[in-house]
Amino acid sequence: MSGPRGAAVVTAAGSGIGRAAAELFAERGYGVVAVDTDPRRLAELSEVDGVVPLLGDVAQERTNRRMVQLAVERFGRLDAAVLNAGIGGAPPLEDDGAIAALDAMHAVNVRGAALGIRVAVPALRAAGGGAIVVTASVAGLRGDPYTWAYNTTKAAAVNLVRSAALDYGYQGIRINAIAPGLTLTARTAAVHEAAERAAELTRRIPLGRWADPREQAEVIWFLASPAASYITGEVLVSDGGLSAGTGIFHPQSLQSS
Repeated sequence: MSGPRGAAVVTAAGSGIGRAAAELFAERGYGVVAVDTDPRRLAELSEVDGVVPLLGDVAQERTNRRMVQLAVERFGRLDAAVLNAGIGGAPPLEDDGAIAALDAMHAVNVRGAALGIRVAVPALRAAGGGAIVVTASVAGLRGDPYTWAYNTTKAAAVNLVRSAALDYGYQGIRINAIAPGLTLTARTAAVHEAAERAAELTRRIPLGRWADPREQAEVIWFLASPAASYITGEVLVSDGGLSAGTGIFHPQSLQSS
């Protein structure tokens, strides 16, 4: 029996975009090391052919080292690293606990991505090159009210990708980011289920709907695949047109009734 088509690691693989990416890579013949902090979700993923679960926190270097080591041990190589882990939520900047919340978010959204790149590069180099895809956000491209910490860390992730791409491109390692917009995940479920608020947000999206995680996973797949062989240091925005406008008007607000 032949081995896998390739090997990938996917962080925050237990749900949402990460889950969709892990399943998509596995469906397309990759061996996948799926990393998450939730053992129940990992148990579900372990039933998918080609997926090896790993319980761990990406803010810890040992988790990042182990995921790459496991990919090489189980599949003989590493071809792609999908660094998808991210957290949100912080009180207003002047509130007690605001900076502690920023530090916690930075540990996952920025430190976790930097550690992932750091440990993936040697294995990708050994395989003759490969791709790293970091899940950033449209929130990292502009400001939003009441999400100062999330926007700050995602902006840092964007420039981490750009800078690292310059450092490692000559070694055949491509590093890009996806910047998703509003996507239907467990994390956004409460907002989406609040009908009035969800409708207000949806009106701002030219395509008129939120993304399915599978759609974002397809963008990740593209950036990791040979189809994107001449793309590095880029942020591919996948937001249904949300960030195309100035934000002054809703796409439908000037249409005649």
